[in-house]
Amino acid sequence: MNSNILLVEDEPGLVLTLSDRLRSEGYNVDALHEGTHVLDRATRNRFGLIILDVMLPGKGGFEVLQELRQRGFTTPILMLTARTQMTDKVKGLKIGADDYLTKPFEMPELLARVEALLRRGSRAGHDGPDFYDCGPLHIDMRKSEVTRDGSPAPLSTKEFQLLRYLLENRGRTISREELLKEVWGYSAAPSTRTVDVHVAWLRQKLEADAKQPKYILTVHGQGYKFAS
Repeated sequence: MNSNILLVEDEPGLVLTLSDRLRSEGYNVDALHEGTHVLDRATRNRFGLIILDVMLPGKGGFEVLQELRQRGFTTPILMLTARTQMTDKVKGLKIGADDYLTKPFEMPELLARVEALLRRGSRAGHDGPDFYDCGPLHIDMRKSEVTRDGSPAPLSTKEFQLLRYLLENRGRTISREELLKEVWGYSAAPSTRTVDVHVAWLRQKLEADAKQPKYILTVHGQGYKFAS
């Protein structure tokens, strides 16, 4: 597991607190106080996780996130936000964030999210096929890339992890609770709506008609399955 973490946060006190605690847990922490140099730092160093504040001087967290994903970085990203509006949280997840925490948060919760994201990020290797071809879809498991009718279908890290799990269990109905545990790392969560939202986003990108999906099917009252 890659234990190198890039912390991007402009509150000096929080940077000190988080850095000290993460290092005490055995992680290597590199800190930046603004968003302008994140891409350069991520290019020069291999991080297992990026903890990214939304409100940053110079270049905001959403802009940094979008830039990283557009450049092909699949590093898991945990967003920190003082905002409580659901639209901001949805925006972050939709453009490529893997998880988020709203300030103020408890340190044990942060550590649990960090551990889960790093653990999932380390599962780059797999024992299944390198490629899947499903009609117009070509899915490259090694490169974490999807094309539809020959054109790229950009997925966020979380979307690809969800697709990977569905593919590796294709033909089997998977409950929302299992997806939350295996893809998000949550042993318990207040709502399974997170799964439904990400499935909807996947369908929009992969299905010819998201309202009448051919591949990612809903099994009412049970969960989802990838049609084999």
